[in-house]
Amino acid sequence: MTLQRHHEDRRGTVPAAVPAAPATHRRAVLVSIAAGLLLAVVWSFELVDSVIGDSVANGVLGHDAKATALTGTGAGLLFALVSGFAGTFTACNIAMVASIGPMSQAGRTPRTTAGTLRPLLRTIGLLAAGMLPVAAVYGAAGVLLGDRLPQLSTASVGDMPVRLIQSSVVFGLIGLALLYLGLAALGVVPDLFAGRPAGRVVVLGALIGGFLIGRPYPLFNKLFHWAVDTGNPLYGALAFALQSMGNILVVTVLFAGVVLLSRGRFLHWMADPRRSVVVTGSLLVALGVFTVVYWDLRVPAHFGVGWFPSMPYN
Repeated sequence: MTLQRHHEDRRGTVPAAVPAAPATHRRAVLVSIAAGLLLAVVWSFELVDSVIGDSVANGVLGHDAKATALTGTGAGLLFALVSGFAGTFTACNIAMVASIGPMSQAGRTPRTTAGTLRPLLRTIGLLAAGMLPVAAVYGAAGVLLGDRLPQLSTASVGDMPVRLIQSSVVFGLIGLALLYLGLAALGVVPDLFAGRPAGRVVVLGALIGGFLIGRPYPLFNKLFHWAVDTGNPLYGALAFALQSMGNILVVTVLFAGVVLLSRGRFLHWMADPRRSVVVTGSLLVALGVFTVVYWDLRVPAHFGVGWFPSMPYN
């Protein structure tokens, strides 16, 4: 069964058929949307930012990550990697978990049918290929623009900080992109990456790199100010690239561990088209919905813009 859509051009009507999504895929969309909404309601930024994030950074660095000044290039770059790792599960980075499905799809291709290490490295390389250029370019641009960026502003519009307005805009757009990719994977909308799983991973990498453009995480804000204070765009590029590498460290190690421990059988298991589509699409839809709802509804509501339900602890 197909849904027929038509559009007009100068030569007449041109039909474009989009296959209707199977019932199982439509159910996956509904469940994923519900999961994303629920996650946005129960999310505790105090837990992931302070209890987890600050504790991890303090433990790895051996001192108070927020209070200790960054002295020297080495200390700044180490802080970039560690603070990225510490912020793995913050609301401005958790959506990177959605990359596991597409990475699994891209890990087993006709060119990498043998062995385990080769497809593993290829897949991680694809994610990095999309992520690192975006992070590095923004790091260099951030040093050059400095306080002219809303992200470094201390001003407010009403009660809402300008830096969080930038966060809402950036993460809203990224969330919509994740949602589209998920719906496309499930066959609900046209899939720009049908038959090109590697391209999907590269684009996801670019979106993860784009997290830094809106990130309000306090440890990242400290890193950003350090980079601007150096006045060196190269340091900014390197620091932001390391921050992004820290952001994906957990998911990369998790993905690598599953692939290596299963001796590649996980990739074969995910090679089943129906299974891989549901896993990939569901993760992308759920985390895309969470990103949009959290940053464009819950965060503004916290500052009196609109309303959003809250839990007693958040």
